[in-house]
Amino acid sequence: MGCRMGRAVACLLAFAAAVTGGGAWPAAGQCRLCDTPRTSLGAGGREQPIALEVESSVSFGRLVVDGTGSGSIVIRPDGSSFAQGSVENAGPRAIVGSAVVHGEPGRAVRIDLPRRIVLTSLSGGQIVFDDVASDLPSLPRLDSAGRLSFRFGGRLLVAGDVEGQFRGDLPITADYL
Repeated sequence: MGCRMGRAVACLLAFAAAVTGGGAWPAAGQCRLCDTPRTSLGAGGREQPIALEVESSVSFGRLVVDGTGSGSIVIRPDGSSFAQGSVENAGPRAIVGSAVVHGEPGRAVRIDLPRRIVLTSLSGGQIVFDDVASDLPSLPRLDSAGRLSFRFGGRLLVAGDVEGQFRGDLPITADYL
């Protein structure tokens, strides 16, 4: 796929959970720019570059898993959350992710979020973050100041006897249409 009319890519360090309630959970993580935004010349001259800035990472805070069962916890883009199965939220520290796209005022954009990523712990344990959802409109467009803010969340699936702090990259891309 190449660069079409400008492209910004950002990787969000998605903090998942300190599962089984052990230890304090660090504050929101660092955003890392995975690729330098590139632009191409538009038909009418020089085009303003598109940029993506992650303001907050998704964090599920501290979770407790009852036994070796499975369960999930969901954080919706509006900030609400709920747990199912053998997973319980052990604190009010769940944080929905948020990002801002900057670029040419009034331009239509496409924002791509992955549907599923695997999070890993330092000990090699794995859990799944899926059903990634955002509050983006069906046809996102930058406002008159060249900004578009959105929030995103998803579902964390926990199965078996896992514990630790789980992390993973959630790549988000923004392109002009």
